[in-house]
This record gives sequence, structure tokens and C-alpha cells, in this order.
Amino acid sequence: MTTAPAAAAPARIGLVLPGGGARAAYQVGVLKAVAELVPRDAPLPFRVISGTSAGAIIAAILASHAPQFRLGVSSLERFWRNFRVDQVFRADAGSMLRAGLHWLLALVSGGYLMPPPRSVFDNSPLRELLERHVNFARIRQHLDHGKLDALAVNASAYRTALSVAFYECARETTPWLHSWRLGEPAELGLDHLMASAAVPFLFPAVYMDGEYYGDGAMRQLAPLSPAINLGAERLLVIGVRPPPVVTGITAPSAEVIPHSHAGPARAPSFGQIFGFMLDTLFMDGVQYDLERLQRDNLLITAAGGAAAGLKRIEAVSITPRTDFGPIAQEHQEDMPRPLRILLRTMGAANPGGRTLLSYLLFQGSYTRDLITLGYEDGLARREEIQALLRSEP
Repeated sequence: MTTAPAAAAPARIGLVLPGGGARAAYQVGVLKAVAELVPRDAPLPFRVISGTSAGAIIAAILASHAPQFRLGVSSLERFWRNFRVDQVFRADAGSMLRAGLHWLLALVSGGYLMPPPRSVFDNSPLRELLERHVNFARIRQHLDHGKLDALAVNASAYRTALSVAFYECARETTPWLHSWRLGEPAELGLDHLMASAAVPFLFPAVYMDGEYYGDGAMRQLAPLSPAINLGAERLLVIGVRPPPVVTGITAPSAEVIPHSHAGPARAPSFGQIFGFMLDTLFMDGVQYDLERLQRDNLLITAAGGAAAGLKRIEAVSITPRTDFGPIAQEHQEDMPRPLRILLRTMGAANPGGRTLLSYLLFQGSYTRDLITLGYEDGLARREEIQALLRSEP
């Protein structure tokens, strides 16, 4: 009598959530669409989750609800639909005035009367918000009970210049160090989330174990690496910026960006430059890493794949089909007035500076629009997502 071969174990699916400030509401919308493609009482379909900056916050809330995926997504949606700027950083007139005076005194005294502030904004309200919404003890229970394999929160170390993936894992995993990328086991907590979301200049660095850490996107040259190192074999990557299309070049789901503009060129404002820096910080590494993964898969196939001891990592990448800048501009009047004045002074209130606005507009009117866009884009890619969840090519 012959014995039937054992069924192959399903591929371990990973979720990669890059940073994006207020734009991360789009990721919530995509996850809402994914939740509708699985049974109502299904557990989290992603065994490995890796998040950076605002994506790390989404990852932690999702991991808190690993046994019930839809419940976790519903919690995320409530969290993001009702956002206010003052839940992330202090933007009232008194706080903005004190911050301005602090900078002025530090500047005119050369730092003698008062040292320079650690950041532009005070983001202590964000810590208070996360204390109420993220349950790390529950995440550890889900890891212990096999509901989740691994959670990684990515931050950047200022002293060593390393990209550090702090992770908790259900099984023994060897830490890694590759090309300035460190995987470090840790008991995750609020400090890790605050460090991962500490955008340089805007929010203060976080001190942990003898080192200061800032936003995880700063040194993250390979954003897919933590999930792959933690055992993910297939990936869903949710970005927050549409890939560009310029003359003679096309990309799927991309908005046309003209290569030249009519009329005289204007020197970029500070707000436009800072928005450009944030755009580069949060997204360029993701696009490069996805392209590198595609090349590696082609080489692995050409080399014989499994026969050569190599394994393909399949990835589905979902990015917006439209730019968020104009949407943010429509909602800028919903921000607290002192913050509007600051951004207008920086040049972020005009069309050139709306990229910065799109990352800082933590207001429900704006985030709800992004959730809707993410939901629509997720449903438009439902066949690819379903194939990923079924471990089909």
C-alpha cells in the first residue's frame, strides 16, 4: 500500500507596512478590503508583520487582535477615522508660541540661555494615545499561543547608524546583521513604537538601552528584509505613494507626473523641500527593494529555484493610484489655526508644499478619505490578494 505524500505546509505570509505619517490611513483602507476577502471569524492571515513609523503603530494594533482579523481592522479603522492633530502632537496656540520662543532664545543666545529644543513638536499626546490602544501583553499571548509568528518594529540608531528591527518571535530566531541592518530580539513596548515614529526634526529621538533612536525609515535601505528574515515566504506590501509616470515610461497604478511645467520655475519653499525629504524618507527604499526582489526572483528561476537551494519570495505591492497632496489641500482648513499659520509660513499651504501637508494632516476628514481610497484600491486588486492568501503564484 502506498502512502499519500504529506500536504505541503501553507506558505508563511508576511505583511510589510512602511511609514507615511497621516498617509498611513490608506493602509488601513487596504486592510479593510483584505478583511472582507476572508471569513468573518478568520484569524490574522499574516503570520509575520513588520512595520515602520506610522506603519509600526498599525502593525502593533493589528497584532493585538491576531485571533480575529476583522475585529482588529475595525479597531484600526475607528482609531484612524477619528484622528485629531492634537492626539499626535501639541498644536494649540500656547504650545506653538512656547516652542517658537524656545527656538528664538536658543538661536539669539547661541545656546547659552537655553539649549536648542529636541524637536519642533511635542508628541507626548501620541504616547498617551498608544497606551490606550496597544496591548503588548496580549501580543505576547498571541505569540505564545501560535496566533502570530513574529512582529517587528523598525527604528534607526543615531550613534551606530544601524537600521534596527526590534522583534518578538514565537520561535527561536537567530539575530542578524547584514549591511547596516540589525535584527534584535526585544520585549516590545511603547518606546519602540515612539522611536519608530520619531520623524527627524519634527519629533524627539527616543533613548533606549544606551542609544538614541529615530524614525525607522531613515536607515531602512531594505524594508522587506525584516519580514523575510523572520520567515515570511510571501509578502503583502502596502505603500502610501503612487509610483510616477514620466515621458516614455509607464508603471501600473501610477499617476501621470509631467516632466516639465509651463511658466517660470519657482524656487522651492522650505515646506516643499521638507515634504520632498519626507517623501524620500518614507518611500524610496520600498520601491528599490521591490525591484531588487523581482530581479532576485528572476535569477532564482533561471538558476533552477529549489534545486539550487534558493527560494522565491513572492510579493504583492499595493500603492495609491492618485496623489494625496491635492486631497490634503482640500482639508487643510480642518487643522488647528496655529499649525496652519506655521505651515503657511513654511510654504506648505501652496501647491508646492502640499506633500508635507499630506504627511502631517492627522485629521479625521482627511484620514477618512484615505481609508476610502485604500479600500477601493484593495478591492480593485482582490484577485491578486486572494491568490496571495491561498499561496498561489
